Amino acid sequence: MDDTELYTKLLGITPPWRVTRVTVDMAAERIDVWVEEAPGTKFHCAGCGAPRGVYDHTPEQVWQHLDTCQCRTYVHARLPRTTCPVDGVRQIVGPWAEPRAPFTRQYEGWLLACCRECDVTGVSRLTRASWDTIWGVLTRAVARGLARKPRRLPVRLGVDEKALGKGQRYETVVVDLDRGTVEAVLDDRSQAALESYYRQFTPEELEEIQAIAMDMEAHYIQATLACVPGAATKLVFDKYHAVRLVTTAVDDVRRQEHKALQAEDDRRLKGTKYLWLWNAENVPEWRRAEFEALKHAALKTSRAWALKEALRPFWRYTYAAWAAKHFAAWYFWATHSRLTPMIKAAKTLKQHLPNLLTYFKHRITNALSEGINSKIQTFKLMACGYRNREHYKTAILFHCGGLDLEPRAPQVGHAQ
Repeated sequence: MDDTELYTKLLGITPPWRVTRVTVDMAAERIDVWVEEAPGTKFHCAGCGAPRGVYDHTPEQVWQHLDTCQCRTYVHARLPRTTCPVDGVRQIVGPWAEPRAPFTRQYEGWLLACCRECDVTGVSRLTRASWDTIWGVLTRAVARGLARKPRRLPVRLGVDEKALGKGQRYETVVVDLDRGTVEAVLDDRSQAALESYYRQFTPEELEEIQAIAMDMEAHYIQATLACVPGAATKLVFDKYHAVRLVTTAVDDVRRQEHKALQAEDDRRLKGTKYLWLWNAENVPEWRRAEFEALKHAALKTSRAWALKEALRPFWRYTYAAWAAKHFAAWYFWATHSRLTPMIKAAKTLKQHLPNLLTYFKHRITNALSEGINSKIQTFKLMACGYRNREHYKTAILFHCGGLDLEPRAPQVGHAQ
C-alpha cells in the first residue's frame, strides 16, 4: 500500500475524489496530502440539482487534519466550481470539511470530543490548537446544532437565572423540564429578555404550554403573564426558592439575636449558622446533642427554625385544598411570631400562594434547572470564568443544549 492509497483510506476519500500526492517532512514533523476530483467529473448543482461540468477551480485551500503519529497533517485541494444557466457559478464543497472551515470533519469532531471532557485550556494543551481556534470550533458547532434543531416549544418549562460573574451580571436560562436540556440563554434577567424568548412562538404555540416553574421574581412573572395564554394557572413557583426565602429569614433572625446575645457576653449562637439552615435529619451526628439543646432553648432563632420545619410538609400533600389549610395554620403562627424576618417571609409567600398551590396540579419544580445551574457552575470553575458573554452562552448550549453538534458530509454529490 503506497502513501496515496493509505491516505485515501485514512481520510475516507471516495470517488470522484482521489489522493494524488503525499509529502512527508520529518524535520518539520509535517505531512501534506493533495486531493482532487477525477477528470471529467460532473457535480450536481447545489441550486437546481442538475448535473454540471467543472467550470474552474478555487485557489488552493488547506485544512488541518488529525495528526499522523507525531506529525501534523494537512489536506490541500483546489475545489471545483460548476456553472449553471439557472443558478450561476457554484462552488463544490469537499466532503472532508465543513464549508469555510479550516479543519477536516474528523479533526473538528476530535476537538469537540475533547471539549466535552475538559476545559478549553486543557484541550489546547492536548491538541496543540490555539485557544481562539478551539472557541471557533465550539461556536461553529453550536451554530450548527441550533440550525438543525427543530422548531419546538416545550410543554413544561423551567426559568431560572445564572450569574455570569462578579458585578451583578446575569443570564436567564430556559430549560425543557421533560428533556433536561437548555432551550435558550438570554441576556440579562429582565422582563424583556424572557419576553424575547416567548415571542419567537405564535399565540397558538404558547397556548400549548402546560406549566412553567420559576422563582418569585417579578420580571419573570410579568413576562409570562404578558405572553402565555392562561399563565395564571400554569405558573408554578418553585418550592426550593420558597424554602430558601424562609431559611434566609431564619438566618436573619439568628444574626440579629447573635448580635444581641454577644452584647451580653452570650456566645451560644456562635458557629451555629448551618445548624439552623440544614433540615433536621441532615444535622451531623457529632453536633446533634448541641443542636438538641439549642432548639429547645428560649431563643428567637429556635422559634424561627421551628417555623421553617413546620412549612416543609406543605409540599407533601396530595391535594391543594389540604395544603392550603396547612399553609393557613402556618401563616397564622408565622405572622404572630413577633419575628420580623419571618413575618415578612410569610407575607411574601401568602402573596404568591395561588401559584404555590399550582404545584399540586402540575407537580414540577425547578430542581432540574438548579441541577443544570450546578453543571454550568462546574464548567465555569474549570474554565476559571469566560472572557465574554458570548463564550459563556456558547459553553452552556454546548454542554447542556442537547444539540446535534457533529459535522456531517454534504448531501450534494457528483453526477458521474
